[in-house]
Amino acid sequence: MNAPSTDPQEACARVLQGLWDQVRAGQEEILLSPYLPASCAFLTHVLFCAPFLALDALACVCQRVGSWRIAAGSGPPPPLRRWFDCFWRVLYRYLTIVLPATALFQTLRSPTLPALAPSCWELFVEVCACFLLFDTVYFIWHFSMHRFPWLYCNIHHIHHQHHMPFALAAQDASSTELLSLLLLALSSAWVVGCHPLGEIFFHLLNSWMAVEDHCGYNLPWALHRLLPCLGGAPFHQAHHSLRTGNYAPYFTHWDHLFGTYHA
Repeated sequence: MNAPSTDPQEACARVLQGLWDQVRAGQEEILLSPYLPASCAFLTHVLFCAPFLALDALACVCQRVGSWRIAAGSGPPPPLRRWFDCFWRVLYRYLTIVLPATALFQTLRSPTLPALAPSCWELFVEVCACFLLFDTVYFIWHFSMHRFPWLYCNIHHIHHQHHMPFALAAQDASSTELLSLLLLALSSAWVVGCHPLGEIFFHLLNSWMAVEDHCGYNLPWALHRLLPCLGGAPFHQAHHSLRTGNYAPYFTHWDHLFGTYHA
């Protein structure tokens, strides 16, 4: 009788294969829908913002939570009305521009669903490669939008209406900028050659990190405290306050290399 394998890699591979089989089971039509990326991007963004809405409510009554706010002395957190206004603006832009444009991109891309899941190492490498590529391309795009007045005035300035950003404002941008962000993320996964499971993990983490960067809180458990290579919310809030520097979305190496880093 063969003894069960105790190799962590094999155990992880079985877990990933079981997860992928469950995702695929009867869901091929949904997974291959051209409307899936934009729909999931919006829904996950709203869901990931929910805890920070609760934090904003607690910050008004709990001094400890209020002390986590980066701009604790700049007034109370944004009111609920501001959250609702932001929500409807983002929803409108998704429905009118982002959803149909990304559906066309996905139709041209023609993704397929492989039967096998990636190994744990392959999944890790693919997700890291997607983040590094997305971070690089977005750094160039973001830097360009600030350096060329036409791009800033016609595309990027809407996002900078938030001098002190909050979680939902991560996607409160012009339709062109929203579309460019989603296309850059989809293209990064396509260039890397991600397995669909790796692409799902990348988009989920990408959405969470974008929300965390704009949340306005320097939380004790934030990702940038665990990984020093990340800038986090303080890094990005400095960009919104100064409106210059800190152009990379997540990592800090490009801003250090080009002298655009602000502590």
